[in-house]
Amino acid sequence: MDAFSKIATALAERAGSAADAITPDTKFQELSLDSLDVAELIMDLEDTFSVTIDMSTLDGTVGSLVRQVEEAGK
Repeated sequence: MDAFSKIATALAERAGSAADAITPDTKFQELSLDSLDVAELIMDLEDTFSVTIDMSTLDGTVGSLVRQVEEAGK
């Protein structure tokens, strides 16, 4: 499973939506996730991927989170 799929699945579980409905352009706000939800998600993803994610560089989309995870994992 690639980074996008893992992140989409984690987001879907938190938001109570279907992972296949999540695209790189999906905004966290569209999933009804507030800043605390996103912070908790990021901490979980940091553990899952063994990376550090800088929340201040995210633009609020799933794609920006995926890019940062992929870049940090290099």
